[in-house]
Amino acid sequence: MKSPAALLLACLLLPGIAGAQATPDRHTGDAWVDARLADIDAYAATYRDAFVDEMTRYHRAPRELVQELLARPGWSAGDVYFACSLAQQAGRPCRDIADLRSAMPAPGWGDLGRDLGVAPGTPGFHALKRDVVATYDRWARPVRVDAELAPDFPKRPRDPAKAAAPPVKPAAHDH
Repeated sequence: MKSPAALLLACLLLPGIAGAQATPDRHTGDAWVDARLADIDAYAATYRDAFVDEMTRYHRAPRELVQELLARPGWSAGDVYFACSLAQQAGRPCRDIADLRSAMPAPGWGDLGRDLGVAPGTPGFHALKRDVVATYDRWARPVRVDAELAPDFPKRPRDPAKAAAPPVKPAAHDH
């Protein structure tokens, strides 16, 4: 027979373990994007209609597809957002990208992005990141940018976790 303390510990840990299993494997290769996708999950949980509208208007995804993907096991709003954003940058329909990811044995976005030529460091991935900022603007949702996006959005606050140290100015020398 298990002790009451062991049972209590199991009850406390079980929701976390279940939640960890349900969390999608984002791993886009860019920590800033991964964090925004998690935030998009939170936004869509409260503002589902606004999220679906965003996907249909600005990411060229059919409304029925967005709703289907949101209901698909293992998919979250962040996954739907990334699939359709990746599709735009790769010049493919969102459904194609969603089907490719669903067919992967270990679904992660990084490998698929590389296969499509839209990986971190490519112009397409940079455009995808700029589009995330535009989405946040349409939602009137604040967003901090990382060091890569800072030149595109010089007036935006920087993500403190990704902010680079300010350049060191050389000491002035009297000659």
